[in-house]
Amino acid sequence: MELRHIRYLLAVADHGNFTRAAESLHVSQPTLSQQVRQLERALGVQLLDRSGRTVRLTEAGEAYAHHARLALRDLDAGERAVHDVQDLSRGHLRVAMTPTITAYLIGPLVHQFHAAHPGVTLTVVETTQDRIEADLLADRIDLGIAFTGTHAAGIDNAELFSENLSLVVGSAHPLAGRSEPLPARELAAHPLALLSRDFATRTHIDGYFDACAIAPSIGVEANSIGALVEFVRRGRLATVLPDAITRDHPELLPIALTPALPTRTVEILRRGTAYHSAASRAFATIAQTLARSS
Repeated sequence: MELRHIRYLLAVADHGNFTRAAESLHVSQPTLSQQVRQLERALGVQLLDRSGRTVRLTEAGEAYAHHARLALRDLDAGERAVHDVQDLSRGHLRVAMTPTITAYLIGPLVHQFHAAHPGVTLTVVETTQDRIEADLLADRIDLGIAFTGTHAAGIDNAELFSENLSLVVGSAHPLAGRSEPLPARELAAHPLALLSRDFATRTHIDGYFDACAIAPSIGVEANSIGALVEFVRRGRLATVLPDAITRDHPELLPIALTPALPTRTVEILRRGTAYHSAASRAFATIAQTLARSS
């Protein structure tokens, strides 16, 4: 049995088809089929059900594939550990963060990290908090930056800073220029543009609405902070944004609410049992230093 046998089996399981799996692996279909059958003979059990239009794992195959994926994940982590350079002259780091944080933190953070360690390449992904934790556990990313809360088992967290949010409008909005806090109950009269419901920020905002017993008028939902900024800047929609984003856009005007929107804590996340490379440790240190100075 060799590692390629395991990788070939998992490719067929993922694609549900020998042809597509072979294409993804850049091998011929007969070669792939032969290698999988070699693995089945070595284990003495049928791993794939080939009887239907879609190839599926058998019950034994499901059990084996689960442990095989864990083994390959740890082997990949081991390979990165072997090649990790402690002086950070080279390396690669995979980071994910939620959209609101990307909008104001990733620029200065990447600038400082790249200036200090130009030989380390970065992959930065913007995604939802649930996906960040799933990707950490699957070893698809090294670090995540998201919000405090109940995290999945196996996720370690360290506090970075507190984030404040405000209602935000453009210069053409009826609330523009208002100096006194707006009672939350009056929000129902002002259409909102908000992030879609799969984002942690939207969950935080909806929790505020529920606590205030108000039903907001939501005119637009989007999965992009940049889109929300444009909607509000150009029209008569309002939104809710972190104060750090609002400060970077002079054309956006914050309006205080009463009761005030609750603050939330931004954290750096990592898989507790993962190997933490020199690059990931350096990135976390710069993030913490930047958070303290902001």
